[in-house]
Amino acid sequence: MADLKDETTVDNTENTEVNDTTEETVEETPKTIDPSLEGIQLFYETNKKMITYVGGGLALIIGAFCFFKLYYLPEKEAEASNEIFWAQNYFEVDSFNIALKGGVNVMSPDGQKTIMGFEAIADEYSMTKTGSLANYCAGICYLRTGKFEQAIEFLQKYDGDDEVIAPIAIGAVGDCHMEMNKVDEAIKFYLKAAEKSNNTFTTPFYLKKAGFAYEQKSNFAEALALYERIQKEYTKSNEGKEIERDIAKVKALGNL
Repeated sequence: MADLKDETTVDNTENTEVNDTTEETVEETPKTIDPSLEGIQLFYETNKKMITYVGGGLALIIGAFCFFKLYYLPEKEAEASNEIFWAQNYFEVDSFNIALKGGVNVMSPDGQKTIMGFEAIADEYSMTKTGSLANYCAGICYLRTGKFEQAIEFLQKYDGDDEVIAPIAIGAVGDCHMEMNKVDEAIKFYLKAAEKSNNTFTTPFYLKKAGFAYEQKSNFAEALALYERIQKEYTKSNEGKEIERDIAKVKALGNL
């Protein structure tokens, strides 16, 4: 009886080992892809793991973008708008240094605060529209205080598309060059400003500035061409109402 029991035990042990081996074999055998699949289904089954990882990564990127666009950026835009309000108040009364650098204490709805100047706002809120506007304002401050190189640096950082401010920012760069006696550069920026936004305010204004710059070079033919364009296309503008006098002047000076 003892022998029979031992044999049975051995047999059971062998069966168990066989079963374990079978289970391991089953576990390690990769899932067979249904050969009837094709197109997108086949691609998904073949690349399921990769697609899962990529999909997870895209979800994170989209989530981060939405947070930035819908929450973070609007919050920063609101902060920048509150800050630039104080600097603009000083700009409007020609306190250009304070408007640029800030540093003075004011009483706000939240209590006393030290204001930021245009330079700091442009740097701190560079991703916002208000930050871009601060570059423009800083550039104008430097232009008004005779620091033309610094003015150009800030004006060229402005990347807004406002119909009026955008051409003025470009035209102000032309003013800086004109002040530095770089007439050819000034003309280039005046003409660029005139074409930036076709309207009855900035276009004839900068066409006339370009014409005047041409006069400084004694290039009366080019000046005449610009003045006649103002007369033809922008008759009702402020420049158009007085352009006949300029036309007569350059014709006489240039024997045209």
